[in-house]
Amino acid sequence: MDKNRPYIFITRKLPENTIAPLKEFAKVVVWEKEDEPVPSDHLIAEAKKADALLTMVSDRIDKEVLKSAKNLKVISNMAVGYDNIDVSEATNRGILICNTPDVLTETTADLTFALLMATARRLPEAVDYVKEGHWDQWGPMLLAGADVHHKTIGIVGMGRIGTAVAKRATGFDMNILYFNRSRNREAETKVGAKYASFDNLLQQADFIVCLAPLTSDTKHLFTYDSFKKMMPTARFINASRGGLVDEQALISALEEGQIAGAGLDVFESEPIDNNHPLLSFPNVVALPHIGSASVETREAMAKLASQNIAEALKGKRPKALVNHEVYEEE
Repeated sequence: MDKNRPYIFITRKLPENTIAPLKEFAKVVVWEKEDEPVPSDHLIAEAKKADALLTMVSDRIDKEVLKSAKNLKVISNMAVGYDNIDVSEATNRGILICNTPDVLTETTADLTFALLMATARRLPEAVDYVKEGHWDQWGPMLLAGADVHHKTIGIVGMGRIGTAVAKRATGFDMNILYFNRSRNREAETKVGAKYASFDNLLQQADFIVCLAPLTSDTKHLFTYDSFKKMMPTARFINASRGGLVDEQALISALEEGQIAGAGLDVFESEPIDNNHPLLSFPNVVALPHIGSASVETREAMAKLASQNIAEALKGKRPKALVNHEVYEEE
């Protein structure tokens, strides 16, 4: 290893054009197995050598990884969320943490609203119905779902993505409620969203959309009691993090008919296999965590993640810095 060139480890194969700028001044090593995450022991071994890590939400950067990373200066997570990283430990060690906000907002909002519509109109069931050869007759109530237009959407977490979802809801003349840790006056003005308490939102919304960040305070925000407060015609959509939901509570709510269905892009433990109990419900639409998965957006995320590293290693303040206090201390 050239000691004059920084060492960067990237935990997934990315488009070459997105990491080419890093190769101009650093030694870049990429985990090449696209369908297999980096084993923890290999990640620790790479962290020992690395000046920078470019990570994914599926990579657990815990205290064990960080204590081995004696030379590590920056971790750039290719996601908005960074709950996979022990930020407190990294901050204590003077390691910069970066993410990729803004560039995926609209794409994730597209997917969230698509998931809502697919759940409401039972689209996966309809696709399977045709592909499996069951369409031998037609009836007026065949695979009848629920309207989206003029219904009430309740958004839990009115940040950038929540606001973008609310904007899409205006095109369907929906009544927009939201719950957030603080009022979002801009969303109230621009899209007519109305602030509601968490309980009132659960009781009034036809579609409850979870877009809150996962923190120690929001873990298992949605409990069995939460689902009991929803209308039996309500549908629950989660496009944020699986840990926000007590999955056993959701399973019980579906079994008992407490809610009409769920659309899930995320799960408590990912990936899941086809024996996961939530997949047994025909009224559950399940996706493999693809909220920001468009070619354009994933390339933009990779470019920003690389830019964060380049700026940090060159002594500049990264564009998307999470733990500002580390930079300020320096």
